[in-house]
Amino acid sequence: MDLQPLAVPGATILCPGGRIDHTHADAFKTALEAHLGACTAGGLPLVLDFAQVSYISSIGLRALMLAIKQVKAQGGRMVLAGLSPLVLEVFKISRFDMLFQIFADRDAALAGLSAA
Repeated sequence: MDLQPLAVPGATILCPGGRIDHTHADAFKTALEAHLGACTAGGLPLVLDFAQVSYISSIGLRALMLAIKQVKAQGGRMVLAGLSPLVLEVFKISRFDMLFQIFADRDAALAGLSAA
């Protein structure tokens, strides 16, 4: 999976797309891991822009859980943006909305990061 990284002032934006399910979760995890090492206390935060993600399954959530644990251990910051109503519902049901700071869209995420 190509996360289409976009470097902007103050953050790195990653833009996954499609379904993050049993078929694509390993590719998502591998692509995401390539960016986690730089997400440290002194590095740029990550914004995962989920605007093009139509579905996420439990195995996709697991990949995100492992990623946020690593980022937090490194002193970094990773936020989510642009979740569709269906994806947001999955996050709320699974209580993953308690693990991540979630913003309505990419611009709101960037504004939230710069205000912190």
